[in-house]
Amino acid sequence: MTASLESDPAGPFSTGELPDRHAKRPGGEPPIPQYTGWQILAVWAAAALPMAALAWVGAPWLAGVFSGPSAWPRALLLSLTAGLIWQFVLVVLTINHEQHTLRRSVIKNALWLQAPRSPRTGLRDRRLWWLLVPLVLAVAAKEALPKIPAPANRDQGLFLQSTAGQQFFSGNWSWFAVIVTMMIFNTVLGEELLFRGLLLPRMRRAFGRWDWVANGVLFGLYHLHVPWTIPANLLDTLFIALPVSRCRSALIGICVHSIQTVVFTVMLLVLVLR
Repeated sequence: MTASLESDPAGPFSTGELPDRHAKRPGGEPPIPQYTGWQILAVWAAAALPMAALAWVGAPWLAGVFSGPSAWPRALLLSLTAGLIWQFVLVVLTINHEQHTLRRSVIKNALWLQAPRSPRTGLRDRRLWWLLVPLVLAVAAKEALPKIPAPANRDQGLFLQSTAGQQFFSGNWSWFAVIVTMMIFNTVLGEELLFRGLLLPRMRRAFGRWDWVANGVLFGLYHLHVPWTIPANLLDTLFIALPVSRCRSALIGICVHSIQTVVFTVMLLVLVLR
């Protein structure tokens, strides 16, 4: 996939010009290549479609290979973990193709793995880390909103609350490690790295000042593997995509998204230690 370095306001899906804060970086950092609308959709499909296939085709097949009452949860966990690991591989392959190197300094710039920058000056501003407080509270409040119920056999929370789930995880360190791996690739090395680190910085040419809206919508629709969560995930447009775009820091999204992972991991650890 070849990305354009131009900031062409007439590109596909474009809604405006590329502001200077995105075109020129302080400290002599190179500009980030911009994708066309079709390139953005191609990356989205490369992440969303394998996850959907693994969840709706791969997991049922794998459950037939396993045996016992925990066959289905194990199959679903392994399938989703594989899909999230693929997203990390996709990011690495794309950045290596684009930048022709995987040097740490290049990756930090190319994936916005940097401290938040002031939208006004473009300079790093440590005070912007305080944005995490209201953002985390907003995400927590989102969890309290009414949700579309998940199918019983695909509700991980319901499985953990069940007697079968608690018996399965009690002392089960190997599967605890599998879930922790899935969570790490979900919030740090997978979804956030792909959507806020890879895609969002490259969407300005196609969507102009509304790149964060398009990114949030794509992130919500990506959840074809758990479609009942799409409405709730669309709210991340405001809670994650907007501040990441304004501050040019994917670390904000990673931190906010990871709070849920930390809470879930602690809850699961309690079950394992029983």
